[in-house]
Amino acid sequence: MRYENDCPLPEIVKTIPHVAFEVEDIYEAIKGRKVIIEPNSPSEGNIVAFIEENGAPIEFIQTGVKKRGK
Repeated sequence: MRYENDCPLPEIVKTIPHVAFEVEDIYEAIKGRKVIIEPNSPSEGNIVAFIEENGAPIEFIQTGVKKRGK
């Protein structure tokens, strides 16, 4: 991935390669961990969050999320 100079993401995400894992429940996956990017929805039906583990960023992805009220 490439980031512009003014990108607001944490430096650790912009400078260190990361792995990503699909999870059933993103809130359970990040519970008790050092969250560096809070859960957010970059595209419809998906929620992502990043944690830091042993100095490395790790991305969690939850797919198939339905909007509330639907």
